Amino acid sequence: MVMIDQYIFGGFVASLFGFVLLYNLRRKIRKTKGSKAVRTDECIERSAAGGGFLKEAGGDADIIIVGAGVAGAALAYTLGKEGRRVHVIERDLTEPDRIVGELLQPGGYLKLIELGLEDCVKDIDAQRVFGYALYKDGKNTKLSYPLEKFHSDVSGRSFHNGRFIQRMREKAATLPNVRLEQGTVTSLLEENGTVKGVQYKTKNGEEITAYAPLTVVCDGCFSNLRRSLCKPQVENPSCFVGLVLENCELPYANHGHVVLGDPSPILFYPISSTEIRCLVDVPGQKVPSIANGKMAHYLKTVVAPQVPSELYDAFIAAIEKGNIRTMPNRSMPANPQPTPGALLMGDAFNMRHPLTGGGMTVALSDIVVLRDLLRPMHDLNDSSTLCKYLESFYTLRKGASGIIFPIIKAEGVRQMFFPATVPAYYRAPPIEEITWYSLQEDFKNLLVQEKHLPLTNPQ
Repeated sequence: MVMIDQYIFGGFVASLFGFVLLYNLRRKIRKTKGSKAVRTDECIERSAAGGGFLKEAGGDADIIIVGAGVAGAALAYTLGKEGRRVHVIERDLTEPDRIVGELLQPGGYLKLIELGLEDCVKDIDAQRVFGYALYKDGKNTKLSYPLEKFHSDVSGRSFHNGRFIQRMREKAATLPNVRLEQGTVTSLLEENGTVKGVQYKTKNGEEITAYAPLTVVCDGCFSNLRRSLCKPQVENPSCFVGLVLENCELPYANHGHVVLGDPSPILFYPISSTEIRCLVDVPGQKVPSIANGKMAHYLKTVVAPQVPSELYDAFIAAIEKGNIRTMPNRSMPANPQPTPGALLMGDAFNMRHPLTGGGMTVALSDIVVLRDLLRPMHDLNDSSTLCKYLESFYTLRKGASGIIFPIIKAEGVRQMFFPATVPAYYRAPPIEEITWYSLQEDFKNLLVQEKHLPLTNPQ
């Protein structure tokens, strides 16, 4: 009886002790939540070096995304839809005006569907693209994507880059847990080797720090933050000279047209129902001057004679109109330095020659990988686990992207048209050794590579 009473007493004491611990723990949790709520609603001013004041934004975001281009905007919507609190900081939220990022391969469109973003190519006068037409030495052929097993809506899409980006930004902004802000990120905030957030300037010039467990850098090909997260080896092998052709039709409707010209390729594709983009690849980092008329002379004398006859008059008219634009073509292999708390994506991470049309497809594919990778993680504040997940991201995407310099480095059509789906040890023969028949067959076979058109039927 005494022994039973001792057990009862011991059980009572243990229960009482457990109750006290639970009560104190609940108080601490309540207090912590209260302090977080205050931090969310307030901005704390602290003295900054140089005598000014630096505002510290509330740490109410799970993820900070630097840049709201194709990769950043799509990522913001995707992670926001997953329930993450996302803070996007973009240098300029007005509609971009670019001459690249205008042709999305069928594989990229399938990724848009997977992310729930396919409506972003609607109502922007986007054009369907069913394949390519190739021109070489006076011969031409049409090579269509093998889309027979897919839904009738599946094809490539071409459009004005800025319209596409604005649609994705607008869609991301509809989510209550996604905040888009115009500002310029000046640096990443590190503490003991872990990125804790960013420092940025608002459009009014105010300096602010923002914190989040994960910072994703998607600030494009001219990224000023990538050096903090990788060892960039950027090459500039050529420049694109861009024109818009009007009042004409492509020889093969709804197809991209590639002229394998001398000294380098010329590309045509529709960007609206009335406009055709022309991109002329000019080798080297220094191009003829637009201001003194040398560029116009180059286009008329060197390029124009190689343009398909159906487009010749419109090509000359576009030159005469004078709206000639240039952009350096950059390549940069993915060479990350895994950094706790931060990740690189998009052109900030990996660039390929725009002629391949693979950049947006690879970026959207990376977003799918990251979304699926982070799904099991309910709390991104678990820094050690998050770090392991981020390292896995770089492993999972390897082989998914690469750098292609076909004619310049004489590595053949396989490297020219398709990013990263080719093993590194493979090298095709120089372009001069490829027969016209093998050119067509190689192109047909590679249209079904993973990054451009998955082999499996998504239905």
